Amino acid sequence: MIQTSKKIAIIGSGLVGSLLAIYLKKLGHSITVFDRRPDIRNIKFSGRSINLAMSNRGWRALEEVDLEDEIKKIAIPLNKRAMHVVGKEEYYQPYGKDGEAIWSISRGVLNKKMIDLAENSGVNFQFEEKVWDVNLPEAKLYTGETEKGEWKEYQYDVIFGCDGAFSRVRHKMQRRSRFDYSQNFIDVGYKELTIPPNADGTHKLDKNSFHIWPRGKFMLIAMPNLDGSFTCTLFMPFEGEVSFENIRTKEEAKTFFITYFPNVMQVMDDLMEDFFNNPTSAMVTMKCYPWTYWDKIALVGDSAHAIVPFYGQGMNAGFEDIYVLNKIIKKYGDDWEAIFQAYQKERKPNADAIAELSYRNFVEMSSKTADHKFLLQKKIEKHFATKYPEKWIPCYSRVTFSHRPYAEALAMGDEQEEIMKKIMQIPRIEEIWDSKEVEDKILQLL
Repeated sequence: MIQTSKKIAIIGSGLVGSLLAIYLKKLGHSITVFDRRPDIRNIKFSGRSINLAMSNRGWRALEEVDLEDEIKKIAIPLNKRAMHVVGKEEYYQPYGKDGEAIWSISRGVLNKKMIDLAENSGVNFQFEEKVWDVNLPEAKLYTGETEKGEWKEYQYDVIFGCDGAFSRVRHKMQRRSRFDYSQNFIDVGYKELTIPPNADGTHKLDKNSFHIWPRGKFMLIAMPNLDGSFTCTLFMPFEGEVSFENIRTKEEAKTFFITYFPNVMQVMDDLMEDFFNNPTSAMVTMKCYPWTYWDKIALVGDSAHAIVPFYGQGMNAGFEDIYVLNKIIKKYGDDWEAIFQAYQKERKPNADAIAELSYRNFVEMSSKTADHKFLLQKKIEKHFATKYPEKWIPCYSRVTFSHRPYAEALAMGDEQEEIMKKIMQIPRIEEIWDSKEVEDKILQLL
């Protein structure tokens, strides 16, 4: 169905805001994007970002508007995890089947690119313009220098809130009756660090791997950039024995890295500098409902469902919101109320599912990836999945390399976990893990 051209405002020029602008512009609408921050194309990006892992859902949303090839030019495919466990040689865990990979992209580089592409398609951006208030029933926006100062009023037909976990648009919706809202911070924070390139511009570690140093309650990860550097993220409790609050001096930081990450010390010249210069950031899971108001307002991406970053699905889930919304628009044409109802009903259960999966993956990445029982279980699963690919798709593959709903991945993953609990209790499982007996038992339980 064709849509009548509307005057639409998008709050937030991040990845989701700029991709949504491109989609809506293609449908013939007039689009203005507001952002309280300066244009990031003119500023040096600050150390607050975990590199993005683009996977199938994200690529599909880009492909729909012919941007996949353009974005692949600024991404690096990672087909495996590189595990750095104390006292062991570095070893690799392939992600999926041959040819399956997640793609490392610098958030800053991608965001600048997306704004360029949106602008080229005719989207109007208004940077350094702060939205203080939204009149929901009338789709009016109020912007100004300060909360108490003079405000400017803008009238729109539809407003989209793409302004992140602490969304101003959602904040306004929260004051309505029967609006559900929860936020939950984990007691782990993160800090960005950098591994510079070699003198000749090459990478110091394998460039097609997602590097993990699992250390129980904390861990370090590293993802490659095009310039030969790696963006690293240290995840660690805010308080406690080994924690951010317990590393106050350069000496303490040095001891910490030598103790837990001895093989990183040689490659991170700027480590101490980064550790004390870059902020320690918090991570939150944010859930709310409804995501829409009448036929006027809708939340997309983190403003509707912020998740912790341990499945690399935050951006992918936001891009999938847009892909699904676009499909629904094509079905309902000008009936924005029907569009918004269908959109939130379809996306809400999936957003809850990926929030749960992301939290679980944090537990898995930090503590279990170095546990021999867990590794044996994964080995049995992989062995079985290779033999019966149609009967056993690992949860990670369902989330990362498929387009099936997140809620389905969560449910199937739980079923598989129940089966594996029984398998791991088989006597002498360490010795007979790849036997016909174990295989038959899995088939029987399935």
